[in-house]
Amino acid sequence: MMPWLYSALGLVILLLAGDALVRGAVNLSLRLGVPALIVSLTIVAFGTSAPELLIAISAVHEGADGIALGNVVGSNTANILLVLGIPALMRALHTSECSTRKNYIFMLGASVLFIGLAFCGTFTIWSGLILLAALAGVLGIAFHEARNHRRNGKGCAADTDLEEIEEADPDMPYWRVCIYLLLGLIGLPLGADLLVDNASIIARTYGISETVIGLTLVAIGTSLPELATTVMAALRRQADVALGNVIGSNMFNLLAIIGIATFVGPISVDPEFLRFDLWVMLTASLLLIPFVFFKQDITRIWGGILTVLYLAYLFVLF
Repeated sequence: MMPWLYSALGLVILLLAGDALVRGAVNLSLRLGVPALIVSLTIVAFGTSAPELLIAISAVHEGADGIALGNVVGSNTANILLVLGIPALMRALHTSECSTRKNYIFMLGASVLFIGLAFCGTFTIWSGLILLAALAGVLGIAFHEARNHRRNGKGCAADTDLEEIEEADPDMPYWRVCIYLLLGLIGLPLGADLLVDNASIIARTYGISETVIGLTLVAIGTSLPELATTVMAALRRQADVALGNVIGSNMFNLLAIIGIATFVGPISVDPEFLRFDLWVMLTASLLLIPFVFFKQDITRIWGGILTVLYLAYLFVLF
């Protein structure tokens, strides 16, 4: 029973520490004069993925490659099937009004690149450099387009940029910024170690592979922030936020998390990933085509289908 409780505690610490790190980093950057545009494209994106990153680094350091890779692949599958499915059951997501084609194509490209590198058998530091180079390219394009958007007078006010960053408070005192940063920097490795160590104990105790633990327990846990964001977006009728959140998170998971984790050590790929889980992730990504390209809404029926597909996936895993 204790490993389950410690795993839950580690997850809670991770989520709270990740939020504290984002708040601290965002407000420190704004106090130092970094434009809100750059903050939103880089610091917020990295900060919200900090729990997944620390789990991957801790898992690779502990030799639990299955948890590191399972967290990324499982999170991406859960983000589409569960994180979009559950909110759609509550209220239809009017994705027909969204314009996410370019970012969706980038996400599919990242998925194909990730799967191609996985078939090499091991993610080495060279694989990581390729993934990070792709991420740099995507961020460069996004920054260029956002800057042109502002230059053309479409939402160019700095206040508009700040409103898009929920954690932004340019007047936050430095002592509070430092507290947020310390809580984040101390809490993230502590939570990651707790979760990885006890998830490994659970896997050994119940005869479940670390890969399955990473694909389920760890992946669902680290997808909770995305789920909360998407539920709120659905209730506020902000389908663009819901869909954009999932697409951006998935792309970042594939390119940044494993890319950085390879600097800690090589990440071996369980053959089961190559036979099944990577293709489930890619298939889940392709399920978004009607909503991205053909202006279909994610209705409650679609929400039910996506949720049932995820439950079926869990059934097959166990």
